[in-house]
Amino acid sequence: MTADADDVVARARGLLGRVLHGHGVVARITEVEAYGGIHDPASHAFTRTPRSEIMYGPPWRLYVYRSYGMHFCANVVTGPSEIAAAVLVRAGEVVEGLETARARRVGVEDVALARGPGNLARALGLSLDDLGTELLASEGVRLGPSPSQTPEITAGPRVGVSKAPDVPWRFWVAGDPTVSAYRRSPRAPSAEPGQRAER
Repeated sequence: MTADADDVVARARGLLGRVLHGHGVVARITEVEAYGGIHDPASHAFTRTPRSEIMYGPPWRLYVYRSYGMHFCANVVTGPSEIAAAVLVRAGEVVEGLETARARRVGVEDVALARGPGNLARALGLSLDDLGTELLASEGVRLGPSPSQTPEITAGPRVGVSKAPDVPWRFWVAGDPTVSAYRRSPRAPSAEPGQRAER
């Protein structure tokens, strides 16, 4: 898209393997999607609205929104402010607070407790009350440090977007069972020849 794309892609990949602390639950991030803000027609910030305003603010803030009127989704604003890029956290492995996550996701296998963006937010107890949270803080809802070893990363098209559907900005830890399945939006044009639809 633009040179700024390299930055959001690097930050998206850099989130894999880090832990996200929620309310009584901690998840190791295993799947993310990058969104390039004003340069990306699939991004909420492509058109500036009250909902996407936080994406134009300082980086490392939590952007929470309601999806389909039912589920919350959690994004890490990466900036820069004039670009409004962000990364959707799509999936994770619950590594602390397992009983709490199970209570929030009754009847779900442990491997699937935080599989998918809505499920991840629910397992972590995230809601609109967490909108704007500073994720580099030392307590509360926050990101942990980068892992000591970089995981093996696979890339593919983003899930469920109808605009720029073949941009390979979905990244996940290779072979991790907590990663969600790929689903192409029915509103998206046919996949480009040779496009891989992994997982």
